[in-house]
Amino acid sequence: LEAGEAMFRAVEAPLFWLGALTAAWLSVCTVCRLLSGFRVWVLGNGRLISPNSLGKWAVVTGATDGIGKAYAEELARRGFSIVLISRSLEKLDDVSKAIASKCGVETKTIAADFSSAEIYSKIEDGLAGLEIGVLVNNVGISYTYPEFYLNVPNLDTFIDTMVNINITSVCQVKHLVFRKKGAILNISSASGMFPVPLLTIYSASKAFVDFFSRGLQAEYKSKGIIIQSVLPFFVATKLSKIRRATLDKPNPERYVAAELNTVGLQTQTYGYLPHAIMGWVTTALLPAKILNSHLMGMGLSQRARYLKKQKQG
Repeated sequence: LEAGEAMFRAVEAPLFWLGALTAAWLSVCTVCRLLSGFRVWVLGNGRLISPNSLGKWAVVTGATDGIGKAYAEELARRGFSIVLISRSLEKLDDVSKAIASKCGVETKTIAADFSSAEIYSKIEDGLAGLEIGVLVNNVGISYTYPEFYLNVPNLDTFIDTMVNINITSVCQVKHLVFRKKGAILNISSASGMFPVPLLTIYSASKAFVDFFSRGLQAEYKSKGIIIQSVLPFFVATKLSKIRRATLDKPNPERYVAAELNTVGLQTQTYGYLPHAIMGWVTTALLPAKILNSHLMGMGLSQRARYLKKQKQG
């Protein structure tokens, strides 16, 4: 007993200082996180995204609906001339006329089907000579409904299409890289942060977008280029099939206005404070096994509802 007491007294002071230093370190980290959160979510960095600081033109892919259309409209309100790139020429003309009329900026359209890998020379010709300040790689597709990998209809064609639209399109960044100035916003998804059963190819393609963006930012940050990975959770769009906006499922306009304030502050961003909280819970607090089980159950439920509707005609 005496030997034990002597040993305790010998280590008492070192343990005290170790605990004090640990508590101080955790306190400093907490304060830094709070200050960083205040800087991102309260103060923001909205002044950065302007044609005067980045360049006259903003290019948006998948620009006729949802998040892409909201980016085009918000960037036009900030004074950028807009290049809209999407598949439907009719929709492009409608959105282009609406933006030009409402915001009084110059617009340009390029009709391109990103499911084909042969479109990039056409896009390059359309962008020739433009001072591009912002590129929003938003074009993307998902599943029609959650499905087991081997049961996906026309699987081989589906894989090619998904890779061309969700991955290849993001890799075409040379227009801005060669300018050595500007911001590239690659729209990934929160589903790229963890595997999503029954949406496996989509989830994996968005994980590629996230990793590609962060790696590219490390390569080109010193050259004055901002490359950001954007990871939204659900937004009320046609792609997500959500009709009513809520606090955690904002409309595209609300999401985009919040996300643009994070550019230059976060290389990887959820773009919207409620989504950032959800991302922290799912990646830092919730065990991966429980998250995976929950997502599998949710996917099976959505799959069952879709197949029931199809059976009922």
